[in-house]
Amino acid sequence: VLLLAHSGGDHDGERLPDDLTPVAVVTLEDTVRSDAHEILQFFKSQGVEIKVISGDNPATVAAVAQRAGVPNSEFGTDARSLPDSDDQPEAFSEAIASTAVFGRVTPHQKRAMVGALQSRGHVVAMTGDGVNDVLALKDADIGIAMGSGSSASRSVAQLVLLDGSFSTLPSVVGEGRRVIANIERVANLFVVKTVYAFLLAVLVGIFSTPFPFVPRHLTLVGTLTIGAPAFFIALAPTAERARTGFVPRVMRFAVPVGALAAAATYLSYELAITEEVTLIEARTTATLVLFAIGLFALVINARPLTTPRKWLIGSMVALFLLAFFLTSGRTFFELDLPRAVVLLAGVGIVGLSGSLMYGSLRGLGVFQQVPDLLRNPNLTKGAWSAVRVGVDRLRDRARKIGQPMDPADLPEAPPRQPEPPPRERRPN
Repeated sequence: VLLLAHSGGDHDGERLPDDLTPVAVVTLEDTVRSDAHEILQFFKSQGVEIKVISGDNPATVAAVAQRAGVPNSEFGTDARSLPDSDDQPEAFSEAIASTAVFGRVTPHQKRAMVGALQSRGHVVAMTGDGVNDVLALKDADIGIAMGSGSSASRSVAQLVLLDGSFSTLPSVVGEGRRVIANIERVANLFVVKTVYAFLLAVLVGIFSTPFPFVPRHLTLVGTLTIGAPAFFIALAPTAERARTGFVPRVMRFAVPVGALAAAATYLSYELAITEEVTLIEARTTATLVLFAIGLFALVINARPLTTPRKWLIGSMVALFLLAFFLTSGRTFFELDLPRAVVLLAGVGIVGLSGSLMYGSLRGLGVFQQVPDLLRNPNLTKGAWSAVRVGVDRLRDRARKIGQPMDPADLPEAPPRQPEPPPRERRPN
């Protein structure tokens, strides 16, 4: 705040005249963008912890952070009073983790702050526009520079906001999630096919029977349950958070589903042969069973079933039925329906396999939630109430396997420690 005053007397060096008359008050302040609060709330809802580090006065930084809506920004910490990051790394890391706003931060301290957060298992994104941010931008997992910033900061950052607007970051996060989540969905479908194709080849080799498909059958099933759906699923938006463990999750889905598909297909194929149907009819039975199980796996993998995805799955079913109802389709794909008893047996095998598949995935979801239930038993209303509440929680969370993660489903954060009293600030 700057006060402008007028005096009719003479000015004597740095000594102010006695007859000052106030004329105007000039306020100098940083302008907070109108969308800042909304963007910060978005990241807060996604479980992102926000920290502000600046070279300005801590009180000024804290005031601006509060206006922008940064959580826990009631006071700022003078970085000059922090423990040394080299001599006391644990104390330095604890101070960084427990505080949200820092002022008087040097470039080397910014770099040390990024390293301290990474040492505690955090994925750190750093934004900056000046030369003093270069070290931290370079070490951060995600370096974000402003388009109007220095060339040095832009050269070391992974992402440059050309218009300098943070409003683009939510869409950047959404695009990254879409790519990562949809790669996993597509991988599930293709690895399932790899598993059942390998196991069918093994079974055919062990029992010395003709292969249950001709290439045209596999083309029909693969196109309608994997190829065409995967193309559209890969382009669909998603809000699912990126998580570690990509390969284990894909294998936990693909191996049991692929093994079940191979077992059910070969069982129906052998059953058809024992009923003394023709080889084409036996292969048609195997094709029907494999398509049904593949479609079931597609439905599970495509959840949540939005309207476009329902139309996608319905169109795949319609195209498969069209191949059967059209004479030209049956001729081209070498399809011939067997007797009713064989078809009914195939339907039973599909129903049993689908039940096992769904039950195993639900069971996996329950098993994954048991540790959380044991950590939070909720015994305030008695043991029986705790059991009922726990079972309801397990069912609800197991039902959401494969669906986008909602922030409400994230584990509750541990209670925040009481804020330390403001450190004594040194005179600036």
